Amino acid sequence: KGMLTCNQLAAFYLDLGAVEFESHLAMVHSRFSTNTFPSWDRAMPNRMMSHNGEINTIKGNINWMRAREGNIKSDIYGEKIKELFPVIEEDCSDSGNFDNVLEFLAMTGRSLEESVLMMVPEAWQNKKTLSKDRKAYYAFNSNLMEPWDGPASITFTNGDVVGAVLDRNGLRPSRYYITKDNKVIMASEVGVLPISDENILIKGRLAPGKIFLIDFKKGQVLSDDEVKEPLINAKPYREWLHDNRLIFRKIKQSRSDPSFSLEELTRRMRAFGYTSETLEFMLLPMVHDLRDPLGSMGNDSALAVLSDKQRMLYDYFKQLFAQVSNPAIDSIREKIIMSLECYIGPEKNILNPGEGHAHRLLVDHPILTSTALYALKHLDHEGHKSKVIDITYNISDSSTEDLKTAVNRVCKQAEEAVDNGMGFLVLSDRNVNHECAAISSLMACGAVHHHLTKTAKRTKTAIVLETAEAREVHHFCLLFGYGADAINPYLAHEALIYAKNEGLIKHSHHRRGKENRILLDSNEEVIDAYRQAVIKGVLKVMGKMGISTLQSYKGAQIFEALGLAQEVIDLCFAGTTNRIEGADFPLLEKELKQRHSLGWPQDSNSNIDNLPNPGEFHWRSQGEKKAWDPETVWSLQYAARKNDKNAYQQFASNANRTAEESLSLRGLLGFNTTKNKNIDIENVEPASQIIQRFCTGAMSFGSISAEAHETLAIAMNRIGGRSNSGEGGEDPERFKPMKNGDSKSSAIKQIASGRFGVTTNYIANAKQLQIKIAQGAKPGEGGELPGRKVDEKIASIRHSTPGVGLISPPPHHDIYSIEDLSQLIFDLKNANPKAEISVKLVAEMGVGTISAGVAKAHADHIVISGDVGGTGASPLTSIKHAGMPWELGIAEVHQTLVLNDLRSRVTLQTDGGLKTGRDVVIAALLGAEEFGFSTAPLITMGCIMMRKCHMNTCPVGIATQDKILREKFAGQPEHIINYLFMVAEEAREIMAEIGIRSIDELIGRVDLLDAGKAVKHWKSKKIDLKALLVNASELRDGVAIRKTVPQNHGIKNVLDRQLIKDAKQSIKTKEKINLQYSITNINRTTGAMLSHKVTSLWGEDGLPNDTIKVDFKGSAGQSFG
Repeated sequence: KGMLTCNQLAAFYLDLGAVEFESHLAMVHSRFSTNTFPSWDRAMPNRMMSHNGEINTIKGNINWMRAREGNIKSDIYGEKIKELFPVIEEDCSDSGNFDNVLEFLAMTGRSLEESVLMMVPEAWQNKKTLSKDRKAYYAFNSNLMEPWDGPASITFTNGDVVGAVLDRNGLRPSRYYITKDNKVIMASEVGVLPISDENILIKGRLAPGKIFLIDFKKGQVLSDDEVKEPLINAKPYREWLHDNRLIFRKIKQSRSDPSFSLEELTRRMRAFGYTSETLEFMLLPMVHDLRDPLGSMGNDSALAVLSDKQRMLYDYFKQLFAQVSNPAIDSIREKIIMSLECYIGPEKNILNPGEGHAHRLLVDHPILTSTALYALKHLDHEGHKSKVIDITYNISDSSTEDLKTAVNRVCKQAEEAVDNGMGFLVLSDRNVNHECAAISSLMACGAVHHHLTKTAKRTKTAIVLETAEAREVHHFCLLFGYGADAINPYLAHEALIYAKNEGLIKHSHHRRGKENRILLDSNEEVIDAYRQAVIKGVLKVMGKMGISTLQSYKGAQIFEALGLAQEVIDLCFAGTTNRIEGADFPLLEKELKQRHSLGWPQDSNSNIDNLPNPGEFHWRSQGEKKAWDPETVWSLQYAARKNDKNAYQQFASNANRTAEESLSLRGLLGFNTTKNKNIDIENVEPASQIIQRFCTGAMSFGSISAEAHETLAIAMNRIGGRSNSGEGGEDPERFKPMKNGDSKSSAIKQIASGRFGVTTNYIANAKQLQIKIAQGAKPGEGGELPGRKVDEKIASIRHSTPGVGLISPPPHHDIYSIEDLSQLIFDLKNANPKAEISVKLVAEMGVGTISAGVAKAHADHIVISGDVGGTGASPLTSIKHAGMPWELGIAEVHQTLVLNDLRSRVTLQTDGGLKTGRDVVIAALLGAEEFGFSTAPLITMGCIMMRKCHMNTCPVGIATQDKILREKFAGQPEHIINYLFMVAEEAREIMAEIGIRSIDELIGRVDLLDAGKAVKHWKSKKIDLKALLVNASELRDGVAIRKTVPQNHGIKNVLDRQLIKDAKQSIKTKEKINLQYSITNINRTTGAMLSHKVTSLWGEDGLPNDTIKVDFKGSAGQSFG
């Protein structure tokens, strides 16, 4: 164990080289530090295991293990068991956390293999081929502990046994040989040790959810069945479940609380933040399409803490997502491994594996109807009892209770109910009225969950919500993430039933043709359709983080807060990252009261018949401010088309003022003009050089028309900038220069998870190859191109079928780790040695550490996208609630790379709503060297922000494949060029004002930013921006703060160079040749550079089949062929 490379190990531990030092086993793991910083204590192996991968569910696992400590009692250790608490150490890696719990279980009465299977079960819920006994075993164990899921291959030993298990996802390789001389070798790849073919008795690999064990006492190698069957048959698990568990769907559910009158319904909808857009753009599409609704063109509304409107508490949270170090899961194609089924209610002592563990309530899905909730509220069955806790409080002038006091009162009532044996707590806001407002169900749920955890009582009860707030997918995800076991969104149900009665819901809706009909004739069918949409959305959000089961997602807090005061986090959301502090309890209470007054206004003459329309999804003159309002759009188009500097100044003034007033974090920053003397603008780097740092965003041919896509490429090639192909490939005809000297070839060719249009020729014609791990509008999800946009041309370039919609998988299926990314970077560098290799990430907590891993993986270039990125089609939940502003992302990445002395190796680019020279300067001061523009160039070409890109009906011919609409395209390369030059000139003016001569001098100079000059309103005045303004140059002395050295890609002596040399004549003349070579797994990529050489000479057609035939002998590296 040590913070060493493999080559250093023998020199450090001299006993490893001693002939007399012998062992019957060796467990070896070389770890690439990705999501934590390197340290001696985190080095592998741990006490009982080593782990290749990530534990995606780690936050939930940690939280629930701590909560269980209140139930733990031991016959072996007695009262001394408490000396072992906390079971999980602080400041440990995910592997260390797993080892803590494994060791605890294995030393308190269970065998090592039983402990492992309890923590890492196979995907059993949806597998029809599993025996009933095996399913019963896993179902029983799920009452004791949630799965520790990840992409994980785990080896374990106690000296008597050594084994390995693969988690349910199966995304880590584990291959083994059993030799004729009685050795067993398991590794993450073949060829780790030299084994002759003649000595191999058996070779195989671990499958998802399978275990492999060597028992030295028995002298046996045990298969999966041989390990599991004795454990499955050790106790009567099927009988225990049959006799003890209560299945919720079998409980009689015939009554519910009374429905509301129309007036009462409208008052409540207004008081809980419902708008006409909630129905039009959210609830009704969910019922009709059974999915989270789609939107486009990103989110240009204000952050919740910057909005001058009252916003829901849910809007202060952003979803986290997997990128690079762990993969997202495809909730559609991999649904067999996903499950929402949970046992809820009081847990027993985890150290006593008796039948009492089965005495819990089995809930198939956690979205409850009002009749189901009524049954739960009146539950009294074999010790199962429930208690309803009112989460409203009096807000009249005579009341002495404020919001924080009310939250503490609810927590105290919850604890008293648990002490009185109540196994189910129903937190209800149904009692809201003109005097009583509701505590946010998210606030109440989080506070009660954490309070019961701190008092060691959380596992003695379930938390169920009867809430009027929850209606969007994001709402449900947050509630589950902060401890809810089940949710009844009663007001959403009532609203949908009202909509059905008003004829707003079609009785029979064709979702995808007549063969797929959704029947919506009854209230029950409408509610069930909505439930299906919510469930699909929740599974998709779980999948973004690579989590398979709701049991592991609950309480995992896979979110980052943005703009909440620490006092709110500490009481209600303890442990949640909160880098930008803001709204405290009094401010949140002010928002709550403003919202409540919409339902019960003080003026009795106020009209409450209709729902408000704040313009959250579409611009309205009196609604939520938008970065792209009509005046801003018009002024930019006029400036770009006429090359009018006055018009540009009007545009920039509007855009910058809007940012400063409310919309973005950079709007809260001013410039420190006292640090340096201003200089003459003639001494500032010319615009012609600055614009070479500009790129256009990744917009695929398919999401936008050929005319728009080619115009972007021509414009950027003319000025020395770079356009980006997006993930849809590119017509090979565009790789040829035009007669006038222009080029339609995108300098940046994107490599995305679907690999649409990715060929050797496509790769060979790139100046930069960009691996898209995530995009700002939908991080953790794949790209989506509706079938109506896939015409024959697009289908031919993407190698797909016309008319069939295309959805990229959320992960690259050859990137499940940082090591895999390193391999792809190496592959692409072999496939085009002259191209830069870029990796596109999205801002979120921890992206700095991920970027450090990406830099170590030899990327030349890293893009950090913000959360407001435009898109042709994305679920509204992702557009609104996933990712963080680029300001936080680029600052974190720059600081982390400097701290680790990696900044000199990579170029940093940022994008996501950049519009003006002011934006460019602030991005550079925070650490960026290059700058991406997407929406603004589209607007210069004519985009009018209809936000219907996903519908193929773009009226200006940009985001459409309709031939008639495409004829209306009027954009010109000159429009884009004019705009970008004016952006550069504005940046030059600011640089002169703050005394800076070049972009290189700007990079990382946060001392030239001033957070005290912002225009702030009643909400934003509490914001703290210290996380943005850390001066990276002070973190580590003498370290570069921009790219200064090239990456060493290690391609100088690859095997392919010998292949190219030996096949030189054949490549030129097409003469056939046969070659033979030995190969080992250090030959990581074979054939890529040879293919590049052939393609560079012969283009798309290449050589005839079998022109160069090569025979290899040995064990090849990962990218063979």
